[in-house]
Amino acid sequence: MCGPSLHWQVCVCRCVLRMESAVEQQRGTALIKEQFLTTKDKFHEFLASGRPRPSRDEADGDSEEPSGEPEKKKVKLDREDDEKQKKKKMRGQNKSRPHIKPQSYEERRLCPSIVQERDTKCFYGDKCRFLHDVSEYLSSKAQDLGDQCPLFNSFGWCQYGLTCRFSKAHTSPELKNLRNQDVCGRSTDTVTNLLDKDLQRRLRKKQERFPGAEAFLKSVGRGEKPAAPGADTTDAAVPPVKTLGPITDADIFKLRPSEKKQVDFRDKLYLAPLTTCGNLPFRRVCKRFGADITCGEMAMCTNLLQGQTSEWALLKRHASEDVFGVQLEGCFPDTMTRCAELLNQYVDVDFVDINSGCPIDLVYKKGGGCGLMTRTSKFEQIVRGMTSVLDIPLTVKIRTGVQQNCNIAHKLIPEMKKWGVSLVTLHGRSREQRYTKSADWEYIDTCSKLAAPVPLFGNGDILSYEDAMKARETGVSGIMVARGALIKPWLFTEIKENRHWDISSGERLDILRDFTNYGLEHWGSDTQGVEKTRNFLLEWLSFLCRYIPVGLLERVPQKINERPPFYLGRDYMESLMASQHVDDWIHISEMLLGPVPKNFSFLPKHKANAY
Repeated sequence: MCGPSLHWQVCVCRCVLRMESAVEQQRGTALIKEQFLTTKDKFHEFLASGRPRPSRDEADGDSEEPSGEPEKKKVKLDREDDEKQKKKKMRGQNKSRPHIKPQSYEERRLCPSIVQERDTKCFYGDKCRFLHDVSEYLSSKAQDLGDQCPLFNSFGWCQYGLTCRFSKAHTSPELKNLRNQDVCGRSTDTVTNLLDKDLQRRLRKKQERFPGAEAFLKSVGRGEKPAAPGADTTDAAVPPVKTLGPITDADIFKLRPSEKKQVDFRDKLYLAPLTTCGNLPFRRVCKRFGADITCGEMAMCTNLLQGQTSEWALLKRHASEDVFGVQLEGCFPDTMTRCAELLNQYVDVDFVDINSGCPIDLVYKKGGGCGLMTRTSKFEQIVRGMTSVLDIPLTVKIRTGVQQNCNIAHKLIPEMKKWGVSLVTLHGRSREQRYTKSADWEYIDTCSKLAAPVPLFGNGDILSYEDAMKARETGVSGIMVARGALIKPWLFTEIKENRHWDISSGERLDILRDFTNYGLEHWGSDTQGVEKTRNFLLEWLSFLCRYIPVGLLERVPQKINERPPFYLGRDYMESLMASQHVDDWIHISEMLLGPVPKNFSFLPKHKANAY
């Protein structure tokens, strides 16, 4: 009797050991149906069969490029810890990546006076460094990309004229820029928050005045305690301010919190402010798929106060963004308060967000980003100062804390309620964690109860509608989606319709095509605009390649921190989109934007250490 029983126990133990080893092998790796799995060599061989490899691989003479796929995830061993302490590994960003300005791709450029068809001669005369001979320019101009110009189709004319890479669509035989009067009659003000030249001049010469910020800073300098958000300050002494024009009620009476513009944040899907990838064309794509709230990329308040064109470009808003905010980064009450007053006066937004969750060293070491969470006195002054000069809600985005096992958000949130914050967004990881491990939704639930009645949004690891349903079971007022939207922008549709969308490769390519059209409208259809659009497309493709089609998964849904093994899709395009090699991303961009320039090179901004 003992023999068979003992044999059965041994078989069970062996099965358990095999299962444990299989789980250990699959840890951090997505489970894909066996018929789609392949090896690295077969995967690249299959992709190569569909197209010839670019000559730049041969020119480099090195088959293993640092810009290729991320290294296979290694199992951590105790003996490796000492070696890691000795040799610190640079993580997070490709800090030494090559940077080539888009305008350098065009050696000989046409003078703007010729492009804009001005009646007057060039202002610079003989000293102008641009070409004035149209035939000479056209002989060296790169080949057109198509016969349909996105700008001409949308607005009825193209401001880039002969320099447009689709110029045949709107150029007469006499080389004049054509206009479609039927379309030109429509409103072309689809993008707002442009930087006015007069304002830029005043900012650069420090001639812009900030009376509201100066009054607040003087009260702080005198040691006065800032007024509570609900306090009535209408009878307070108003400092003398030089005014121009008629005096209105807004000059005399200050808005009470109850009279400020209100935004209903509850039960909304919030697209996170995403550096580099969260640009205006990408936000337009996400709005199409159902994002309720959008926010511009993180903008440095000091750069905005200096009138930097590149920083003000981050504030642009498209007409489709019905609930839109901008995110500011700063570490001092004076600059943040002045910047808030500047935005309140000149920018059309529905709310302003303070970035108190940025983990990168450049920001943190100056005291900004996550550094504000440990500088509560300055943090309070920043929040109270910005609230005093804003007529719109002020929101804050934070992390659980700075150190991995030392959460402090639960201590800050009750204080922020007193300071006058209208919304708190909590990312369920600390600064040290960055994007490793899983987001702590239990802690987010705890903090949401402390934040009431102020709405609190949760953020972290949302990649499917099931993840969103679990998040909504907590006490959060809404959900912020970040990396999940980069990997699959149709996630907003999945959440709203409670389904998994097995999207085809053709549909995904159409999304990329829409993005490129939006990009050409936003950055321009000349060579500079085309290459800028290509660069942002490639940055986005470094995230899109992480998506695994629903029909290929052994277990649905895909988890955000799981790396996909090598697999072949249901068609060639699906396999190509799964590649994590830069050359394959470039090939996809060439399908949409034509061949890359001779001196083109690309390395993604972010590495893939943390999926």
